[in-house]
Amino acid sequence: MFTGLIEEKGKLINKIKTGEGLKLVLSANKVFDDLNIGSSISVNGVCLTVVELNKDSFAVDTIEETLKKTNLGRLNINDFVNLERPLKADARLGGHFVLGHVDTTGKVESVKELSNSHFMTISYPENFKNYLIYVGSVAIDGVSMTVAEVTNNSFSIGIIPHTWIETVFSNKKPGDTVNLEFDVLGKYVEKIMEGKADNIPL
Repeated sequence: MFTGLIEEKGKLINKIKTGEGLKLVLSANKVFDDLNIGSSISVNGVCLTVVELNKDSFAVDTIEETLKKTNLGRLNINDFVNLERPLKADARLGGHFVLGHVDTTGKVESVKELSNSHFMTISYPENFKNYLIYVGSVAIDGVSMTVAEVTNNSFSIGIIPHTWIETVFSNKKPGDTVNLEFDVLGKYVEKIMEGKADNIPL
């Protein structure tokens, strides 16, 4: 489990085809303190397992299903990615509960620079619209963000300068894809309500 508070930006330094999947080799600086072979790590919001570890780089494997549902397969060498290690039991929860299980990808429609922030609009498949509410939470490339505006097929977020600089948001432009994980609490509520509806006598 993660918080959506990104620890640093890593960089893709190698991309190796492994059957229908990919091995991604990433350079980083801050996440090595307690990183081991077998450790979980969030890469652009995707929970992956460390399979190789070196002094200043590590590798993760991605399978076909992961590449279908996320933007990891579209990464190019030297692209930046958001990195976060799992939440510790005694840590403060500053973002929201992020599982690292990406639901779908969205597309950046526009990025507007405002006086002291940026405003990004992202389109997404309409069948996920029930999981987004005004001022609700959503993880975008692993970043815990608050929804500022929402329609049937797009939503917008306001990005403060710190988040803009410390995440891959500053590298995004219209047409780019982002990984979306909708708030797990909304999914549980939907499941509960579906169960109640199934039990209503006709």
